[in-house]
Amino acid sequence: MLFNRADDGVDIVVQPPLPQVVGYIVVVVIGLFIATVMIFVTKLLKATVNEDNSKTEMFITANRSVRTGLTASAVISSWLWSTAMLGAALVGYSNGISGPYWFAAGCSPMIVFFSFLGVSCKMKIPQAHTLLEIIRIRYGTVAHFVWMFLCLINNLFAVANMLLGASAAITAMTGMHIIAATFLLPVGVVLYTFVGGIKATFLTDYIHTFIILVICIFFTIKPFTIPEIGSLSNLYDLVAAAGARNPVPGNHNGTYLTMTSKGGILFGIIHICCNFGLVIMDTGYFVKAFAASPKAVVPGYVIGGVAYFAIPWGLGTLMSSVALGLENNPIFPTFPRRMTSTEVNNGLVLPYAAMAIAGKGGAAAVLLITFMAVTSTLSAQVIAVSSIISFDIYRTYIKTDATDADVIRWSHYGVVIFGVIAAAFSTLLHYVGINLGWTLYMLGVLTCPGIFPTVFSILWSRQSKAAAIISPLLGMATGVAVWLGSAHALYGEVTITTTGNVLPCVYGTVASAFSPLPYSLIITLIKPQNFDWADFSKTKLSFDEDNNSSITDIKKNSTFEGEVNNPLDPRYKPFMKHWANIAAFWSSATFLGHWVLWPLPIYASRYVFSKPFFSTWLVVAIIWLWCTFLVAAFFPIIDGRQQLYTIFNSVRYGRNSHSGEVDETARSSFEPTKNDEPYVVKE
Repeated sequence: MLFNRADDGVDIVVQPPLPQVVGYIVVVVIGLFIATVMIFVTKLLKATVNEDNSKTEMFITANRSVRTGLTASAVISSWLWSTAMLGAALVGYSNGISGPYWFAAGCSPMIVFFSFLGVSCKMKIPQAHTLLEIIRIRYGTVAHFVWMFLCLINNLFAVANMLLGASAAITAMTGMHIIAATFLLPVGVVLYTFVGGIKATFLTDYIHTFIILVICIFFTIKPFTIPEIGSLSNLYDLVAAAGARNPVPGNHNGTYLTMTSKGGILFGIIHICCNFGLVIMDTGYFVKAFAASPKAVVPGYVIGGVAYFAIPWGLGTLMSSVALGLENNPIFPTFPRRMTSTEVNNGLVLPYAAMAIAGKGGAAAVLLITFMAVTSTLSAQVIAVSSIISFDIYRTYIKTDATDADVIRWSHYGVVIFGVIAAAFSTLLHYVGINLGWTLYMLGVLTCPGIFPTVFSILWSRQSKAAAIISPLLGMATGVAVWLGSAHALYGEVTITTTGNVLPCVYGTVASAFSPLPYSLIITLIKPQNFDWADFSKTKLSFDEDNNSSITDIKKNSTFEGEVNNPLDPRYKPFMKHWANIAAFWSSATFLGHWVLWPLPIYASRYVFSKPFFSTWLVVAIIWLWCTFLVAAFFPIIDGRQQLYTIFNSVRYGRNSHSGEVDETARSSFEPTKNDEPYVVKE
């Protein structure tokens, strides 16, 4: 039975549509199966193309050789949080058509902008493994500890945000105990990341993203196959009727079918600030940027960022519209009542909509994509924290002459330690009454203080050491004070409920994000400094050549399909500046397109979507989502076909490279042919 109904027909307890054993099978059995497959793939790559994860450069940065297709897929996957799908439907249900749009617009611009930061890092300090290495070299030990604190806070709350939403959804689908789900979700992730390192993260990103997008494509079709919806025209009528029954406070005419939504625009402001913090202060993004080949960073992040936009926009718009339209229909799980605020804030809009259109099959689909999304993104977070523990703590302060084996061992410790701490912290938040909705709104207060200081550290040579140390700490203190003070001023008390409301979170997030800008500028003016970017090259970060360092590999193969790989090559910096110009253009274009040219005219005109406009809006979103599927699913295969061919031949003919020598077929995919021409910078 799908749900139980009290005698009065109003108080309804939604029963899990799937048995508890299904939850354990997905979380434990499938998780361990994927981990086993990834361990096998890791060993296969070592045997066929000499990708040895017992070497630090391979474990952390994949020898800086990941190509564009796999980079783009990994970028999509890095933001394909369970929160993205559950949260986009949540804000769509709460604010209407504007919610999923602002969710998507709060993600794509900073992903594309990171292409500019990534290529700048590779140009100025190509041997780096983490953001924190850059901070330590430029500003010293105190700043290094400050950034470690900021980055670990970022990673910890990001993972808690994922686990809270995913665990609640899994519990709603299967009845599995929420704490069991919280602790078991990281198990498979920890296992395959422990063995495979960053390359395993890239590969699992690809597999998980493929499965998630197949299910998303299913959800773009299924609503129109049931008689209760049937067509875009009928869905429009259902959403319009929902607005008439339950007008949205702050929306023009109370309708769900308008971009003129106070709640929507406030969420958009929170979300874009918060996500700039999540990207820039997430060491995992820097690790992936360093792992990408020089030519792959910009196109990988630009393609991935633009493609990602369709997932929260398309899926969130469609499934929140389904939930709103069917909520008064007997097929909806909570009928005849509306969803409660607890259900909405736990991220159950998407699961309930899926159950309404596809029954147990819909519940199973949501269960699977939730599991895939949280484990994929959790893997990136785990490897990021692992790199901090091994490189920035152990190698820097405990054993400065650490060998490959030492750093790998501490990377393994880091993977396990963070997996346990993240699950325990998420459990603590659950027991004090914090859910997905609360973390979704307040996250930026803690993740944003480092945005401007970090950007200045990479792009502005004049930011002083004092400014770098003081401004993010002052920014965090300012943000927290404004957040808590606003909650008390507006609602008379500081509680979990009041601090999770929109306005305190908006004020706190904006203060946290922007106050470090004047702090940094003023402190720098008082005590100016001028850093010489060439100083980065004076510090040796890669391991010795006999340890198979990435720089050794780069020297052996200085040209790859017209790309200048060797940082010692005089053409390297002009080559990277060329890509930096492309990244700057796309960063500006994406922000202007997603935040100014597209939404603001619709917002300012107070336009209420007509039926043709609504239909076009959804059709474009669905087509974009299908294109995202093609990019994530097939671009990596096409782009990496040479290495796949090498692996196939090695397995077929029994060739291997245990001796450390790559067979001729493998070498041909990395070395230039007579038809390859070196990159030439045009004057």
